[in-house]
Amino acid sequence: MLLWSEWTRRLAPLRPACARSRTFLWLCTALLGLCARADQAGVTSWVRSGFLEGAAYRRLLHLFAGGGVRVDALTRCWVGLVLSLFRPFTVEGFRVAVTDGLKVPKEGHRMPAVKSLHQESANNSKPPYIMGHSFQAVGLLVEGRGAPLCVPLATRLHEGVKAGPGERRTLLDKLVALFLPLASQLGGPTILLADAYYASRKIVLPLLAVGHHLVTRVRSNAVAYHPPPPVVSRRRGRPRIYGEKVRLNALWNSPGFTTASSPAYGERDVTICLLALDLLWRPVGRKVRFVLVDHPVRGRIILMTTHLGLAPLDVVRLYSYRFKIEVSFKQALHTVGAYAYHFWLKSMRPIHRGSGDQYLHRATPTYRGRVRRKMEAYELHAQLGCIAQGLLQHLAVNFRTEVWGEFRSWMRTMNVDATPSEAVAAQALRSSLPQYLASSPPEGTFEKFLLEKVDWSRVPGLQMDT
Repeated sequence: MLLWSEWTRRLAPLRPACARSRTFLWLCTALLGLCARADQAGVTSWVRSGFLEGAAYRRLLHLFAGGGVRVDALTRCWVGLVLSLFRPFTVEGFRVAVTDGLKVPKEGHRMPAVKSLHQESANNSKPPYIMGHSFQAVGLLVEGRGAPLCVPLATRLHEGVKAGPGERRTLLDKLVALFLPLASQLGGPTILLADAYYASRKIVLPLLAVGHHLVTRVRSNAVAYHPPPPVVSRRRGRPRIYGEKVRLNALWNSPGFTTASSPAYGERDVTICLLALDLLWRPVGRKVRFVLVDHPVRGRIILMTTHLGLAPLDVVRLYSYRFKIEVSFKQALHTVGAYAYHFWLKSMRPIHRGSGDQYLHRATPTYRGRVRRKMEAYELHAQLGCIAQGLLQHLAVNFRTEVWGEFRSWMRTMNVDATPSEAVAAQALRSSLPQYLASSPPEGTFEKFLLEKVDWSRVPGLQMDT
């Protein structure tokens, strides 16, 4: 009862993103389905998990096709709600965001933006090439019970469709366009954690221009430069900008390494060797801090940060939190089903395995509009998944005792003193939903709306007249 009361109470800030009140009520119903679903068989799983009447299926589909919800406005509302639900994790006054890409398999032959994608993974069960959608996501590190957790803020579909052959925007450009408005709404400077793919001038320069910083890993063949030596006597020509070239991978045997206890998350009694150097990095033309880390188990890694005042151990600790977004992706895929949509476009020419980007410069304006609306539906579904996952995290962190009390299941590694996962919170909501529907007075607008749509003959353990 308490979990669902808290859940419904937190939905009101999302209302400005909807054009009509009725649209907002259906949006809340979709969030209920995402949080309480027991399987990922599309929108039908929302109808089953919410014990809704069959007529709700078409109305839920219309939520994505009607254009009544603006994804960007919904994202802004969600970021504001996140700041009220959680306490952001900070390092030296900087809030910490995490970003990464996600490739979602899709076999639909009439789904816009589906293309052949190459994925690199240490898991040999994953094929090197898949057909699917390529997303980029941004999350915020917040204080949890004992360790930070990553709350998803936004995710967007950034590959698969191009306006024409002349389009030159890369994934890095699109990530910057996604991240900067989010960081502006967070308020204050932000440190962005990312993997080696994002160690690029296209990321660093826009971040530095507005006071943000990047912590990332660089490739093993990276090079840097010492500052140029002072000019003794002026000569003709342009003064030197860079000094002696330094191959970072050749520094592992240098005598400047120091030892320290590993600050990485989850490690105890582990001693690492590290070396910090402030050198010029040619892609951005300015000094950055490189941290060479020699780990006794995980091997060697070269980290980089644009914040010269960040302590080397803080750089190692921050980068160890980058995997939090991987954990968030796992919950989004297997618990919430944020990317388990099955929307297809009837008028689209079928694509074949191995197809690349879809170009629209020769298509009719009508067809381009249909593709754009379908991609907006994909992004809306994924953004609703971010919101549903964040609400589950809110219940898990701030209502831990109540979540374990409503879990009503068995787990081999159950620890009621630990923060429950999103899967545990979803199970708690799922098990307590019938009781909430039967005993809760219809005080709020959404509660009244939901009770009107419930098929009481399908609610387990209840016999009520419709």
